[in-house]
Amino acid sequence: MRVPLSWLREYVDLPAGVTGRDVQAKLIAAGLEVETVEQLGAGLSGPLVVGQVLTIEELEGFKKPIRFCTVDVGQANGTGEPQELICGARNFREGDKVVVVLPGAVLPGDFKIAARKTYGRVSHGMICSASELGMSDDHDGIIVLPPEYEPGTDAIELLELRDEVLDIAVTPDRGYCLSMRGVAREAATAYGLPLRDPALLDVPAPNSYGYQVQVADPVGCDRFTARTVTGLDPHAASPVWLQRRLQKAGMRPVSLTVDVTNYVMLELGQPLHAYDRSRVDGPIGVRRAEPGEKLTTLDGTHRVLDAEDLVITDNRGPIGLAGVMGGADTEIADLAAEVGTTEVVIEAAHFDPVSIARTARRHKLSSEASRRFERGVDPAAASAAAQRTVDLLVLLAGATAEAGVTEVVAPRGPRTITLRADHPDRVAGVTYGRETVVRRLQEVGCDVYGADDLTVTVPSWRPDLADPNDLAEEVIRLEGYENLPATLPRPPAGRGLTERQRLHRRVGRALAGAGYVEVLNYPFIGEDVFDQFGMAPDDTRRRVVRLVNPLSDGEPALRTTLLPGLFAALRRNDGRGGHDLALFETGLVFRPSGDEPAAVRLPVDRRPSDEQLAALDAALPHQPRRAAVVLAGAREQAGWWGAGRNATWADAVEAGRTVAREAGVELIVRQDQQAPFHPGRCAALLAVVDGQEILVGNAGEIHPRVIKALGLPERTCAMEIELDRLEQAAPGPVTAPKVPAFPVATQDVALVVDASVPAADVETALRAGAGDLLESLRLFDVFTGEQIGEGRKSLAYALRFRAPDRTLTADEASAARDAAVAAAVERTGASLRGA
Repeated sequence: MRVPLSWLREYVDLPAGVTGRDVQAKLIAAGLEVETVEQLGAGLSGPLVVGQVLTIEELEGFKKPIRFCTVDVGQANGTGEPQELICGARNFREGDKVVVVLPGAVLPGDFKIAARKTYGRVSHGMICSASELGMSDDHDGIIVLPPEYEPGTDAIELLELRDEVLDIAVTPDRGYCLSMRGVAREAATAYGLPLRDPALLDVPAPNSYGYQVQVADPVGCDRFTARTVTGLDPHAASPVWLQRRLQKAGMRPVSLTVDVTNYVMLELGQPLHAYDRSRVDGPIGVRRAEPGEKLTTLDGTHRVLDAEDLVITDNRGPIGLAGVMGGADTEIADLAAEVGTTEVVIEAAHFDPVSIARTARRHKLSSEASRRFERGVDPAAASAAAQRTVDLLVLLAGATAEAGVTEVVAPRGPRTITLRADHPDRVAGVTYGRETVVRRLQEVGCDVYGADDLTVTVPSWRPDLADPNDLAEEVIRLEGYENLPATLPRPPAGRGLTERQRLHRRVGRALAGAGYVEVLNYPFIGEDVFDQFGMAPDDTRRRVVRLVNPLSDGEPALRTTLLPGLFAALRRNDGRGGHDLALFETGLVFRPSGDEPAAVRLPVDRRPSDEQLAALDAALPHQPRRAAVVLAGAREQAGWWGAGRNATWADAVEAGRTVAREAGVELIVRQDQQAPFHPGRCAALLAVVDGQEILVGNAGEIHPRVIKALGLPERTCAMEIELDRLEQAAPGPVTAPKVPAFPVATQDVALVVDASVPAADVETALRAGAGDLLESLRLFDVFTGEQIGEGRKSLAYALRFRAPDRTLTADEASAARDAAVAAAVERTGASLRGA
């Protein structure tokens, strides 16, 4: 809403020195979003005057029509002689009154005017268009003024070129501020000044001989006022002051009748529509559209109506979309028409906000009227708006107001809210007192009765006031949000993070420390990704939770694995030039069993019972938390220190071990086959829970077919592990490591086993045989070759032994190593290499 300060002063006697910036600060403090204050006419200086065209000489021989004019500017040029001017516009003739800028003036944009020779003549100034004066973007021609203004009259004051305009972003709950009346009310309250309400007019009572109106849908239209004026001068133009106010408010002048309805809408906030009575056939009706009905609106678009559309009709059918836009069949003729409009029926109605909003969105037709109706229009202002329109047409167009007044009103009582006098105090944490609460509510327009319990009658222009909290907000904002004290809440002492939360945070820090970058993905997937992954038809990961209203039709389901989102992030970053990537994510996945009961609908007027909450919880799918990584490109960069190394499946397995160590779990790694991994480079990550090995995740290299289907870099690797299962396998809370006080004894051993024996089995046997003295065990070499025989492999381990209370002797360390080897020989059929 654009609010000219000069127009605002008509309703509120603002102090003389108050600027637009001052009003902006006051309105912002009252809760309005005043985005800018536009300084109209900044840098403009005269002489800028009214001139009368005396002669026009058409200059020949140029690429475009050029006119040499003499113009009477009175005594503005200091001589009283006609001013000689060059002009290319052709929308004026001899005798017309125009706007002339003389040498020495400065137009907007620091455009200095001086006498100059052009087209073989000297132009002493120029004749101005609206765009050159900053009045509008109209470049079609120069400004032609009404004949009553004398040559030499100051055009800066006449055209109100200097002004300040406040641009207010009106929020949906403040629809009343889409009018000068509403903004003036806020300004009057902010400055503590009286308001001259433009809606306080003497309105004649409705009678039986007004224009006939039939409202078939009193819910969609609860008020319809119709007035008729006759004898309009079809050639009457809007006066300068009316055009300028519309232009400052951001609207284009069209014709007198249309301009008056727009002016009254801006003034009172009540949208109006004017019908050419000669083009209306019979009574005006209001009803819902019949399916398939058609209407051509004023914008020239042919529209097929919906059964929920509220329409204005006559005997022929729809003649307008109620509250949105009128129809072309009853349009007011403009000044260029051969037969102008001389009789007008004025509509001032109140329509259901929801119905208007849906119609505007259904037809993608947002108008000034629909913007106001969908935010809430004052139903009590309809009669005053119709009367104001009639008065202006009588004054400006020489019209006559017919005595008939039609008013169809659906019964509606006043809206009241019961409010405790101290409720705003409790909401704000500030003691206002009853007197302040009552005074502020009365300033808003409420009628207030009662002592401790107040009965508040809400004004008709505030449909957003619906409960005690709304009234409390009005008191608080008028008293000033800046006056609210800044107090910190005092939460009760908590128990800190749970062990589950600590584990999740440790995992994130560990992966970040290992060189991975965390990403946050949407938890939505498309089910076609399962086919791209090569999942079997009976894979449980294909069972998904589908969203009723997804953000994207291509991703209508909740994820059952973290990998699709990570692959998308990897592909996006690789496509933007980042080829060496290591990404990780922790988050929930959603794994429905298919046996979940339907969700119960919880009450909204009270706290749900424990049984209802339990039933709602039972309807939810299982939601385990997982961690996953993806790798591509170089894992170690090349440099002066040596050659680099690309990421492999082993790095993905190590990422799983990094996560498991944060839970105090030692993973068992075995070969596996699991989509979307390469069948020969896929590892199962196992942990021991209650003596049983359970699968907690998978790691490895991605299958080439999956890489091709998803457009991933070659040899992409990944790991996904379930943190909740790791927590089950954890021996307990992770404790800080103890710094050993005694030295370590390192023993290396190389064992030869069949190629089919997993290294994990050999490692398990070594751990079991070594006993409590074994601190750590690391596989550092795998060898195959003729020296050890076909179908055999050599696994070399480094065993670290340490005692907590003494330094181990060489014999003790050797004995522990021999025991470990013996266990490996017994369990896996291993033999010492070289023995």
